[in-house]
Amino acid sequence: MAFLGATISRVVRCHSLFPLPCGAGSRRYSSSSQSDHTAEKSVPYQNTLKQTEGGASGPTKPLPQSADVVVIGGGSLGCQTLYHLAKMGVSNAVLLERDRLTAGTTWHTAGLLWQLRPSDTEVELLAHTRNVISSELEMETGLNTGWIQNGGLFIASNKQRLDEYKRLMSLGKVYGIESFVLSPAETKDLYPLMNVDDLYGTLYVPKDGTMDPAGTCTTLSRAASARGATVIENCPVTGIQVKEDHLGVRRVKAVDTDFGTIETPCVVNCAGVWATKLGQMAGVNVPLIAMHHAYVVTERIEGIQNMPNVRDHDASVYLRLQGDALSVGGYEQNPVFWEEVSDKFAFSLFDLDWDVFMQHIEGAVNRVPALERTGIKSTVCGPAQGLPAPAPTICPSGMMLGGGCGRELAHWIIYGRPEKDMYGYDIRWVFVARFRSHESYAKNYSVVFPFDEPLASRNMRLDPFHKVLQDQGCVFQERHGWERPGWFSRQGAAPVLDYDYYGAYDVPQNINYKYNDLLGKEYTFSFPPHHDVIKEECLACRNAVAVFNMSYFGKFYLVGPDAKKAADWLFTADVNKAPGSTVYTCMLNKNGGAESDLTVSRLEPGLTRLPLAPEFNGDSYYLAVGGAVAQHNWSHIQTVLQDRGFRCSLIDQSEQMGMISIQGPKSRELLQEVLDADLSNEAFPFSTHRVVSAAGHQVSILSFQPGAVFFDSPVSSGRTTVSLSPVSSFCPHPASWLFGPVLLSSPGCPAGCSGTCMPVQDRWCAGQASCGARRSSVFHLLCLLGSRSASASLFFFVWSAVLHLFRSLCCLHPL
Repeated sequence: MAFLGATISRVVRCHSLFPLPCGAGSRRYSSSSQSDHTAEKSVPYQNTLKQTEGGASGPTKPLPQSADVVVIGGGSLGCQTLYHLAKMGVSNAVLLERDRLTAGTTWHTAGLLWQLRPSDTEVELLAHTRNVISSELEMETGLNTGWIQNGGLFIASNKQRLDEYKRLMSLGKVYGIESFVLSPAETKDLYPLMNVDDLYGTLYVPKDGTMDPAGTCTTLSRAASARGATVIENCPVTGIQVKEDHLGVRRVKAVDTDFGTIETPCVVNCAGVWATKLGQMAGVNVPLIAMHHAYVVTERIEGIQNMPNVRDHDASVYLRLQGDALSVGGYEQNPVFWEEVSDKFAFSLFDLDWDVFMQHIEGAVNRVPALERTGIKSTVCGPAQGLPAPAPTICPSGMMLGGGCGRELAHWIIYGRPEKDMYGYDIRWVFVARFRSHESYAKNYSVVFPFDEPLASRNMRLDPFHKVLQDQGCVFQERHGWERPGWFSRQGAAPVLDYDYYGAYDVPQNINYKYNDLLGKEYTFSFPPHHDVIKEECLACRNAVAVFNMSYFGKFYLVGPDAKKAADWLFTADVNKAPGSTVYTCMLNKNGGAESDLTVSRLEPGLTRLPLAPEFNGDSYYLAVGGAVAQHNWSHIQTVLQDRGFRCSLIDQSEQMGMISIQGPKSRELLQEVLDADLSNEAFPFSTHRVVSAAGHQVSILSFQPGAVFFDSPVSSGRTTVSLSPVSSFCPHPASWLFGPVLLSSPGCPAGCSGTCMPVQDRWCAGQASCGARRSSVFHLLCLLGSRSASASLFFFVWSAVLHLFRSLCCLHPL
């Protein structure tokens, strides 16, 4: 037995006994078995579903010949998904578990449930999980899931953290979640063993609590079985059969095991840490990284009974009530990666690496001083899955979100889409999982600021204009893998450097990191320091002209014999105007909800003068879609084409084409210098497009003129928008450059309105200038990015013209 207080001093004193190998990619940790530390490895639950000696070696039930849905993985999410499928009427659903229920990562999870998160979607998911586990299941089955409602306490050691908690409390009020901000004295009354000397305050949520993995999954499986579902344990999956249909679409046909095959049209991958291997069986990439996650269980602590669970975010520590003891865990900046995931790992734990874990102990002892004199009963170090996204990315979060996610998965399977906005959980946008997974884990307890940007997995998708904008002081934001311009710093270039793991794994930490320093100054819930810069940029766009790089937009071509039928089905507006027309429209789903807003251009049949445009003889359309949701829109359109059987193709040219936007009352004057075409209203009317020459290169230009409001709805949250209001709090800026065709545009306002109205993020701002005084044209200019030198020369040509106008009209700052 070890004492927490002694552990700190011993680990520090004996640090040289635990050398840290160099090399982030091949990091290996020694397993400490020193006498100073307990060697006992045991989860703190009275009951687990671990199979005893001499247990069954084959499936617990015969395999059915077919099933409507096969769920693979018997952890929290798998059981929740099966339960909700059965509850929604899918009685012929089967769950396959390679060992016993909970055997992978669920059996050792801490089981904490916190109701408040910064995301409204996650608050709703958590609320559903709590409702299922705390009341719904017991009412259905008469069984106790093991739910304990002991409350939750969030610790604020500084003003910013307390501000975050106040925002959480306000969000919770919308959903009826009871919570209270407590002073240090009130916190001491609630939790007498807590040190409150360094606190600003706390947030107390009385109805938070703790879940029991075995009790929860057992009750879920019994409730699902009572509704006709089948749970089969000891049945590893060996393969997933995928075949192409008559349209060339790959579809699941069956699931193979050593004990038989189950024919099914639908497979749900709930394999947790093993999800990547399972996905490979179907040819699907699951960007998941396996890590070690650990906590220790203390001996009995007098006076700890009935205390709430504690999250000390600033110390990166959580304290879970365990009867008359505590489980102490946290999230470190140097988690251990599980490089080779074993298929035989069931109800197993790793040896705890004290070198890694010791950073949590000091914070825990500071918060509850009684821990310094308390022994460690056992250690728990098991695998956890990490994803570079929010949601159930880390095992301890997975169970608390499992009920809500299970319901959304079931709804998606039955009705074709989830009921809630699950865009943040979509893995299709992930490019490099390892770096972003590490950052997600390391920053799990960080304050969630509105202007924060990741440092990991950056510079993955760069357009040809990236460097010139960076040299001009552009501070980039990451969207869907693209480096999108955010704003321009007067302090010069601030490049995004290679990821340094925050100095972990012996990787040298980036020093004098200007980009990171700028981000740090934006860590506020108020106006960021660059607010005035953006104001000036907005005024320049209003009074003169501004250039936006929108090359990160999705650029798709819809071609084929049924392209017209597909367009009529997909888009809300009538896009079948005369060739050469452009229509701003929406796409809706089956429920009438908005999937996207986009522009659709009907193309001239026959050969085109643009090299990247596909050859076609019939109807064909060019689609410009917001960059942050491009993959989502691509998938929606592809699904419609497949389900409706339309004989047409969707061609993605997003990375081969650039998009520039020119905006402002001087945009027509600028473009007339750049293009060899007549841009008058008569020659180039509203809502049309044409192929012209710019700097010796063929480009396609789309026109939007006065009388139309050009904006992006909240559905396309990643698309660049401009506010012409000097009081706007945030918007993209004159030279925002993103990937795709070149877009030249300038916002107008509805005819007859008294002010210029443009959306900023998902808000509206009203300008002060009269409508007539600010009318200007809107143009989309599409250019080929196949040749980086050619597209760059076009950019420099446009940029030089813009600079000339800026210098003569309203230069913002030296460039």
